[in-house]
Formats: sequence, C-alpha cells, structure tokens
Amino acid sequence: MTHCSPDPLFLMLTFLSMFYYICLRRRSRSGTRGEALTSRRAVESGQRATLPISVEVEQYAKEVLDFSSHYGSENSMSYTMWNLAGMPNVYPSSGDFTQTAVFRAYGAWWEQCASAPLPFRRTPKAFHSQDYIELAFEEPVYPTAVEVLETYHPGAIVQIMACSLNPFSQNPPTDVRWEVLWAEEPTKVLTPQARQFSPSIKQLSFPTNLIRVEVNSSLLKYYTELDAVVLRGQKERPILSRYKMPRIDICDLSDSDEELSDPGASFRQARDGKHINLGNGYFDKLPYELIQLIVSHLTLPDLCRLTQTCKLLRQHCCDPLQYIQLSLQPYWARLSDTSLGHLQGRCTLLQRLNLSWTGNRGALTLTGFSSFMKACGGSLVCLELSCCHFLSEPCLEVISQTCPGLQELNLSSCDRLHPQAFTHISKLTRLRRLVLYRTRIEQTAMLRILTFCIELRHLNLGSCVMIEDYDVVASMLAVRCRSLRSLDLWRCRSLSERGLAELAAGCRLLEELDLGWCSTLQSSSGCFQHLARNLQCLRKLFLTANRTVCDSDIEELAANCPALQHLDILGTRMVSSSSLRKLLQACPKLLLLDVSFCAQVDARIVQELCGLFPNVAIKKSFTQ
Repeated sequence: MTHCSPDPLFLMLTFLSMFYYICLRRRSRSGTRGEALTSRRAVESGQRATLPISVEVEQYAKEVLDFSSHYGSENSMSYTMWNLAGMPNVYPSSGDFTQTAVFRAYGAWWEQCASAPLPFRRTPKAFHSQDYIELAFEEPVYPTAVEVLETYHPGAIVQIMACSLNPFSQNPPTDVRWEVLWAEEPTKVLTPQARQFSPSIKQLSFPTNLIRVEVNSSLLKYYTELDAVVLRGQKERPILSRYKMPRIDICDLSDSDEELSDPGASFRQARDGKHINLGNGYFDKLPYELIQLIVSHLTLPDLCRLTQTCKLLRQHCCDPLQYIQLSLQPYWARLSDTSLGHLQGRCTLLQRLNLSWTGNRGALTLTGFSSFMKACGGSLVCLELSCCHFLSEPCLEVISQTCPGLQELNLSSCDRLHPQAFTHISKLTRLRRLVLYRTRIEQTAMLRILTFCIELRHLNLGSCVMIEDYDVVASMLAVRCRSLRSLDLWRCRSLSERGLAELAAGCRLLEELDLGWCSTLQSSSGCFQHLARNLQCLRKLFLTANRTVCDSDIEELAANCPALQHLDILGTRMVSSSSLRKLLQACPKLLLLDVSFCAQVDARIVQELCGLFPNVAIKKSFTQ
C-alpha cells in the first residue's frame, strides 16, 4: 500500500486555521455577546438623547516628564526636549533653531555603524518607534485632537499615546493604562518646511493629561525639530467613547491548560448536523524541527496565544529554543512582573534580552526583575535596558551576579540610577559593548570599569556630565582597552589635546569617534592632525560644533583615512571648499558629510559638490 505525503500548503493552511480559531475563541471570552449588545444599546440610546454641551479645552504641555534622547546638553536649553514645554518658540517659521526639541539621531547612518546592535528577531512589523518623549498637561481631558508643531524636517512621528495616570495626582492608580491614539508607519516628507501635524485620533474611555509621542527618524534627510504639542479635549466624557471593544494583548501569557485539545483536532459538519473528526491534517507527522521553524515566525503575543490551542503546539511554543532572543520593548506599555513570571520558565536558554522602555511607574519591581534574571540570566550575552527607570543599585548587582558571560549592556538614558550603582558593572569582565549615554556615572566608577573590562570594543559616554576629567578616562582607555573600535564622547567638555593624543596613540584600531561639542579641543594644537595620522582605520568622525577645525585638518584626513564614511564638521568657520574637494576625492567610501553652518561653505558650493559627488549625502542646514 502506498502512502501519499501531505501537501505542505495544506499543512500550513491547517496550522493557520487552528490559530485563527483559537484567537476568535479567546476574543469571545473577553466579552460576551450580551455585554456587547447591552453596550451597543446604551450607545444608541445615548445618541437619541440630548447630548450635553461640553467646552473644548486647549492646552500646551506643562512639563516634560521623560524622553529617550536629545541633541542638546544636560546643562542648557538649546536643542533639548525641555523646549517642548510651553507655547511655541519658532512656529510657523521653518529651519534649524536652537529653541526646538531635537532627538539625537536621524537617517540610517547610525544603524550602519559597527557600534550599532544587531536587530532582535520577532520584532512586530508594526513597531517602528526609535525615540519617545512624554509630556504632562495641566488638566485631564478626553482628547479630541493632538497637534504637534514640527518646524524642520517633519514626518518622524509614528505613534501618539495617552495614559490614564495623572502625573500631578497625589494618589496614583494601581492600574496604569496606556492607549494608542494614533499610529502609522514612518513617512518621507519631501519638504523640510514647518507643518502642524494633527492626525485623526481615536476616542478614549478615560481622561488624560499625559501624552507620549514616539518617533522614527530613519527616513529623514536631517534632524527633525519639534516646537510644541497641543492637547485639545473635553472635560466631560463623550457618549460614544463609552463602548469599548474587547482586545487581546501581551498580558495574556498564562500557561493554563484550560480548553487544551488534542493535537490539531479539526472537524467538518455533516448534513445531519453531527461533527466528523477529520484528524489533525497530518500536522503532528511533521518533523519537530519544521514545526519549530514555522512557529519561529510568530510574534511573541501570537506565540503565547498559540500555547492555548493544543498540547502539541503548546510544547513547541514553550520550547526554550524559541526564546534564545527576546525583545519586550514593543510591549513596554503592558509588561509587568506577572508577564515576566509567565515567560520565566520558557527562557532558560535566553541569550539576548531587550527590556528597553519597560517597567516604568511601578510596572516592574526589583522582586520581579531579580526573579527573572536569576532564572534566565545565566546564558545572557546581550542586555538592552535603555530608559528603564525601575532600575536601582540592587538591580545592577543582580545583573553582575547572574550574567557572568554578558558582552553587551545598554543603560542609555537611565538617568535616575544612583552613581554608586555603576560600580557593579566592573564585575562583568567580558563586556564588549557598553552604552552609558545620559547616565550619572562618575569618574571613579568609570575608571574601575576600565580596569577590569579590558575586552571593550564599543563604549558610549555621550552626555555623561558627572565625569570630571575625561583626560584621565582617555588615558585609561589607551592603556587598558587597546582593542576599542568605537568611542562616543559627545558633549564631553573636559577632554583636552593631551587626552586625545593619548587616546589616538593607544587605541589605534578605532573606527568610530564622536567628539561632537567637545569645545575644549583646539585645532591650533595639532590634535586633529595627530588623530588623523594615528587612526587610519577611521570610518566615522564627528567634530560637530568645533569652531577651530581648519583646512589642514581636513587635508590630513584625506591623506590618512581612505575608509572614512561619515564626517560631521558642523559649525566650523575655517574650512573651505578646496579642502572638502580633496577629501571627497580621496575618500571614495564617504557617505555623509555635514557642513551645516560652515561659514565658508554656502549653498552654491554644496550644490556644486553634490553634482560632482552624487553618492555623498552633503548636509547643509538652514534657518529661515
């Protein structure tokens, strides 16, 4: 007797049908038909009744509560997120103004660098956010509109959210809810001119005075600049917002055996109304590895829901091999200790974990985080904790104790961590990538880290304002971390020519070096020419806002750094078109050249150079 092998297309359709069925069944549990009809009748009766007159309130942001990054300094207002509080400073004018809010990065340049982390698998296609800012308003309202005044290179906003928490309340609720008012994919706006962005938003069932704006600047040709945010709304609840559809979300991670069926059982209905078992469509005949491959394409919420379909698929969905890497950042708004607890048993082989943006306002606690790390941290090599304000010194101590093989640690914008907490990082002696951007790390802790973490390849100390003497840090790097590939010293004000010379002599493998807004460096000392002669592997060099960079520096780069891809010399007064032409001819791999506010390089010269070197994105900012 011959046996026909199952059709792969049929198997896949069977699998998808089962998954769709269980999703519908879960949705039906969330709200009964009777509840839905009752809510609908209430809405209809409300529509027939006379609606109360509610005055619309218009208000600008009162306070900036939190943000992921900004271009500006921690000690000034220029280009900082704090400019979004209050009425507009620039709008309706267009252009590059210091009074606006600007995020740290734009375009795809940063993602192309060697220091960029690898992307996480299973990141939902609908999750586009790269940066965010949270704004508090005076009065809670039911929103009717959110308006963002974009004054330069608009189009970065991808999501607007509202929170049920009143940040000014003395009695915060135990259940903090976030709802999406509007979301869309990143867009490429053709003009850099100012605009008032006011998307159509959904109605809320609760009043809010806490708005979150999330952005993705990857398609932009230059930095986006935001001037103000307006919240319009009514104090009284609109009648149509009282009916709420049920939803399925990341909180549904339970491993309950409720209603689990046998593997892939499927039925069809006969003419007499009885159900005939057709078997499982050969699904359980597939090789284990093939089912694992199919399941690996699901997002995390879908994976967790699929565990509730049948015992066979639960076995596959709970297999630790499905959780080698796990990004919980897209689900930051609903992640809790309970969620981590449900995942804990599945993540025993976890190697890469992204908890960025999660746990704030009490959603994660030391107890929940510690329990998860002790159970799942043994094999971790990468841990992303950007903007995790639940972190404390005991949390970092737990990381140092449970993650002996950790190679990558990102604490970007964890600006509420006590300086003493960072000393625990020195115990992670296998670190290769460390991001401390906008943290309160002090010099003593940093030197201790460099003493023990000698395998560092990538280090970000941008905007770490509590380090007193960067020359000492640079000297230690030159001695202890000779394999360093990238170093970000953005806005490190105490670095001098001596520290830079030692760094260039000791870390000769550097490919990326960000010295933007390091105003203490002077070209007249020859420091930039010495740097170019010693760091011939350079691919990225930012000398942003150093007014002293001159033609000799550019010519030295042209002579010694043929692999250069990204160069930012914004704001210099002493670079001419002749040296730029030499650079462009000598560096065939150059992709980005920022000459904004360079006094000797006007728009005509930029246009001419763009024509001669069409593969290079030459940036020239303007102010209207």
